[in-house]
Amino acid sequence: MSKKTDITDLDTGELALARPRATLVEVAADKLRELILLEKLPAGAHISERDLAAALGISRTPLTRALTILEQDGLIEYSVTRRPQVANPRLDEIEQNLIVMGALEALAGELACACITDAEIEQVAEYQRQIEAGDSTLSPLESFRLDMQMHEAIVQASRNAPLIDTHLKFNARLWRARFQSSQRRSGRGQTLAEHRAIVDALTRRDAKATSEALRHHLASAVTNTKKALQEDGKAKDRNTETE
Repeated sequence: MSKKTDITDLDTGELALARPRATLVEVAADKLRELILLEKLPAGAHISERDLAAALGISRTPLTRALTILEQDGLIEYSVTRRPQVANPRLDEIEQNLIVMGALEALAGELACACITDAEIEQVAEYQRQIEAGDSTLSPLESFRLDMQMHEAIVQASRNAPLIDTHLKFNARLWRARFQSSQRRSGRGQTLAEHRAIVDALTRRDAKATSEALRHHLASAVTNTKKALQEDGKAKDRNTETE
């Protein structure tokens, strides 16, 4: 049975404010990622391009191109009739991708220690401080963006173009899973402690410790994602029983 979402009720906000100097297609793609992360477009939901374009206040041409970007990211899938729907990957697929991501970030951390500048270390540390200081005040999306900026800054500091490109592709594919992992309040203290360990190792430019801290952090993400999906499934079962 196919899932349906009333996309005419979506709170799409102001698309023009999403990213400075971005094209309409890029802005629309960013907004769609946000709607998928917040499950306003839930996993498995079929999408009416006409209704979604109207909800976003754009024509179907930039929307179609934005959906193509998200298809490449693994967030959108198409049926044999080319009808788009939000991807709903199996847990084992997510777990396998997170294992690869852990290896990529561990290598990035190791390489970064050899060439990262003081200013770049300070930027990573600043992301960590903002995440911790705003733990109870930032919106889930704001906190997640800071989290991803912290990870991306470390990868960029590796100065390894193939690694940076590969990480970008895997991270796009795991965007929703990593968001779900980051939102588990019961594991939040551990996540913040792991961030501090990463920053501490990076500050000391200890390649082995930084690599191990990042690998451990991504292993925790596998556990958190499993628990988040299990909790989400139980919550949906309860909601179904009360309807």
